[in-house]
Amino acid sequence: MKRIAAFLVLCVMLFGLAAAEEITIPELDLTRMDIPDNEAMDFLAGLGVGWNLGNTFDAYGVTWMPNELDSERGWTRYFTTRELIQAVADAGYGFIRMPVSWHDHVDADFNISEPWLDRVQEVADWAVDAGLYVIINTHHDEGFQYFYPDSEHYESSAKFLTAIWSQLAERFADYDEHIILESLNEPRQTGKPHEWNLNMANPDCVDAVDCINRLNQLFVDTVRAAGGRNADRYLLIPGYAASHNSIDPSFFKLPEDTADNRIIVAVHAYTPYDFALNVNGPATFTQRDRTSVAQVVTTIYENYIVNGIPAIISEMGAVDKNNLQTRVEWLAYYVALASSRGIPVCWWDNGAFSGNGEKFGLIDRGTAEWKFPVIPETMMKYKMTPAEEGVAQ
Repeated sequence: MKRIAAFLVLCVMLFGLAAAEEITIPELDLTRMDIPDNEAMDFLAGLGVGWNLGNTFDAYGVTWMPNELDSERGWTRYFTTRELIQAVADAGYGFIRMPVSWHDHVDADFNISEPWLDRVQEVADWAVDAGLYVIINTHHDEGFQYFYPDSEHYESSAKFLTAIWSQLAERFADYDEHIILESLNEPRQTGKPHEWNLNMANPDCVDAVDCINRLNQLFVDTVRAAGGRNADRYLLIPGYAASHNSIDPSFFKLPEDTADNRIIVAVHAYTPYDFALNVNGPATFTQRDRTSVAQVVTTIYENYIVNGIPAIISEMGAVDKNNLQTRVEWLAYYVALASSRGIPVCWWDNGAFSGNGEKFGLIDRGTAEWKFPVIPETMMKYKMTPAEEGVAQ
């Protein structure tokens, strides 16, 4: 009986290895479009591809946990380790994005808890020490008492956000360009029918866009005034819901800035929705899906990159539907196309590998081992590289 059991285990192991070997990364040769030669474009190329430390510092509503700092593991069960950050760097990623929620960690005057800010800085330091660039933002701070993009709540939103941005800029004032600050995450009118669908024929949407433009300007002014290396730090700003449809220059306004071309436009694009984000959607990647990806990339390229203005897709990814091969095919096309247009991409890793939800997990938070190593391999194959090394195509 033991021999039979051992044989079955061996068969399972061999089958697993065989299945893993069947996953192939497509060979793509996409034409590289003209990319202006300036310092900002060189900076983007140096970022390569990125990885989001999702569902970690952005976790909120877990104040019932014994210690304030426990909220870091409130949604994933794990504290971030230096080994995890080093594993991301060792895989070839050039930057990480650290989404952070602040509203559970402030007093009545919006002063950030010292232990919470210290912990965010500690993990950012690990990343910088590993040679990574780090994006730190305000995440999940929506709410009438904190941030809400409409005229009625503009003043209170500005007060809360200015307090947070000022403290972040002060804390990281002496850091070089490896620290990138981001104003907002998917700013939108939560709870409204148009929450995820910008319609500029809707007065509420027009109002929201105006508020976001004003807050992005306030963000730039606040960081620049904080002194130190903030004078020329790269800053990240999104449009409404961080959608590619919200960065139309006819209504999305780049802030005026004392630094030269140091503002990066941020877009989130889980596209096409049914393949990448809809857990009940199809698991196949079609030619029509390629068109959807191309539409997003082309919008960013034609409105910003071609004009020498830096832009980034700071959240992307495809949920696991037991379809690793088609996810790799989608990813190869997505990264190769974006790279050929001078646009870095950043995978959203929420640490989820099981259940019926959005399984975007790539690396085990407890062991720092990659569950799907072919995904980072695909991203490295087609990532952007500095001009002197050429751009992966």
